[in-house]
Amino acid sequence: MSSTTRTLITGLLVLVAAFLVWLVIPAGTSFPGNAEAPSSSPALVERGAYLATAANCGTCHTAPGGEAMAGGLAFNTPFGTIYSTNITPDADTGIGDWSFADFANSMRHGVRPDGTHLYPVFPYTSFTKIGDDDLAALFTYLNSVPAVRQSAPANELSFPFNLRILMKAWKALFFDNGEFVADESQPGDWNRGAYLVEAFAHCGECHSPRNAFGAAKNGLAMSGGEYLDKVAGGKYKPWFAPDLTSSEAGLGLWAHEDLADYLHTGRNAFLDSIGPMNEVIMHSTRHLDRADVEAMATYLKSLPAASPVAREPVSERIMGRGRTIYNLHCGTCHLPTGLGDPEMGPKLNQGSLVVQAPNPASMINVILYAPDVADLPPRWRMPMDEFQYILDDEEVAAVASYIRNSWDNRAGLVTPDQVARQR
Repeated sequence: MSSTTRTLITGLLVLVAAFLVWLVIPAGTSFPGNAEAPSSSPALVERGAYLATAANCGTCHTAPGGEAMAGGLAFNTPFGTIYSTNITPDADTGIGDWSFADFANSMRHGVRPDGTHLYPVFPYTSFTKIGDDDLAALFTYLNSVPAVRQSAPANELSFPFNLRILMKAWKALFFDNGEFVADESQPGDWNRGAYLVEAFAHCGECHSPRNAFGAAKNGLAMSGGEYLDKVAGGKYKPWFAPDLTSSEAGLGLWAHEDLADYLHTGRNAFLDSIGPMNEVIMHSTRHLDRADVEAMATYLKSLPAASPVAREPVSERIMGRGRTIYNLHCGTCHLPTGLGDPEMGPKLNQGSLVVQAPNPASMINVILYAPDVADLPPRWRMPMDEFQYILDDEEVAAVASYIRNSWDNRAGLVTPDQVARQR
């Protein structure tokens, strides 16, 4: 039996199992329909605005050049393209006609007011943990922003993923709803950080691996995950969100202050923010109170290390070729030691989560397209070149393999096929 046939049979069996689950398991408890709308006040609006920033609502619900919170931003997924919706208080195209219970059900259970199921590109899998009082503040704030009349484009999903009713089975299999529960054995700042990371900032949505049905894999939360996003130039390519556990390939490389500085300023002793994290930091975490950022760092630094991933060794031939390419194109700024230069370029040794990642997609993107750096005061004397037209796939693979396995780095082989995938 071919692997393709086995995959098809497995997929059909899972769909049948999901359908049976859908038949026998209810969709979940709804937020009380008689829940009263919160009384608006300037203080509640201000609190809701802060929480919306922590959740980075504006980034996902604002299209390039579009009105704030009016939706229309495209999300490219393995199942097709999904567009964010209008969350301004417009009565026809936004949430202006929603009750507080309607809003809470969308956040807590991923259900629209008409009962249809939301796709988990909207991260209700994390937002379900938000407490009732904070939901009320968010609802109050969103109803205070200018209303915009704008409908989101129709989603472009392949069959059967365009059938929303299947989300009921998906939720029964993969979704646990419910508020965040504090761990009484941990201090207050740890719990505050856990609440922000797990609920509002929804870090695990990008930094966790997913199964074939787009659900986070059990037991591997925060250990790194692949997703589609833009590279410099605007094309969508796979990225790998680094391991946020305390492993030697993740946040075990950084001290608490390194992480807090990165989240609060977009840079630390190792690097400046690049790629998809730019929007997270520039639109969200840098606007949070330093105490909240410190709490997030406290929680993240406490996460137990993920199991190490087996790494393919690199031959002496590839290391030699990579060293030659590195010395020619990279060594001037990053130095032959890989320790970087305060004016010329960041460290590639002793602290780069991108270099150490088991999946080299993000590192390859940086080499091919140059880093799309955050909008911060310039740190380096010259911007990095893009090498997509200078180096071929074998050369990029060789220099990436050399960097990932030189000095103190032990990250494994990069193949020409992996480079070709990123082009």
